[in-house]
Formats: sequence, structure tokens, C-alpha cells
Amino acid sequence: MRYVTLADVFAHPVAQKYLKRSGIAHAIATAYHAYRLALQYGVNVDLATKAALLHDIGHYEWYANGTWDYEQYKQNDIHAIKGAERAHKLLIRLGEHPKNAKEIALAILLHTDSYLPEGEFKRKPLQTIIKLADEADEEPGGKHHYRKIDETLAWKKIKQLDELVDRKMHHERLDDII
Repeated sequence: MRYVTLADVFAHPVAQKYLKRSGIAHAIATAYHAYRLALQYGVNVDLATKAALLHDIGHYEWYANGTWDYEQYKQNDIHAIKGAERAHKLLIRLGEHPKNAKEIALAILLHTDSYLPEGEFKRKPLQTIIKLADEADEEPGGKHHYRKIDETLAWKKIKQLDELVDRKMHHERLDDII
């Protein structure tokens, strides 16, 4: 059962504010990568697409002398921590099941190694998928955050992905019944 759709999330002013900061085109592309990977690895597509859409909403803009400073960002950023918190709060407000909101927030928290201590770290499948989906859309120097997408096209892609998720989840429910 889906408590909150991608369109519900995307429409919320908090999501809009932070998705615009971190790159709507990147967020949507990452959500599509997450959908594909979730199918491949048997992970819940609803949780994967929501986590991927929201994975970078904790970004802070690192500027030096009026221009984006990618190196400063790489050395000092902890966006996954702030993003996990923002996503959890947003999803709870929208009516997401608390267990789902926690799983999504944890996947966002662990989607990057940039702030984690060196060494071996074992992720759960959903967490791994969000990391891989993000990496699949990355561009050198953080340029993926600055790709543009027309608002109408963004909404079209969100609605299409919602339909794919709904169909997959409906199919799984039918399999459970049969």
C-alpha cells in the first residue's frame, strides 16, 4: 500500500525548495535509476523512488568568491545527514507510514560515503540502491546538480514514475492473492 505518492512529495513546498537547490533534473533521473535497480534487486520500488527523489534535499550551497566551490563541498559537506532529517519530517507530515519514512531516511543518510569514516560499511539493499542510483547520474565536478529540466516535463516524469510504481505494487498485491 502506498501512503504517499511521488507527486505528493514533489508538490510539497519544502520538497520544491530543496529539490530546486540540489537539482530537480538530477533528483528525477536518480529516482528512475532507483526504480530500475529496485526491480533488478527485488527491493520495494515505492521506497526506492521516494528515497532517490529526496536523496539530496540536505544540500548546502558551498560558494567561494561567488562561485560554486566543489572541493570545499567535497571536504565539508554532510548533506546526507540534513537530507535524511528533512525527508523524514516531510514524509511524516505528508502521511507516510512511519516505518517507511524511517527506511527512506536511512537510505538517504547512507547514500554517500563523503562524510563517513574510512573503512568497510555494510548497507542494506535499499541503501545500496540509492547510492548506486545517485552514482549512475553523477557528472564530474557536481555538474549533475545544475542540469535543468522544464517544469512541465518534470511533472510529466514524476507522474509517469508514479504510474510505474503503482502498476508494480498492484501486480505484487495480485501475486500475493493468487
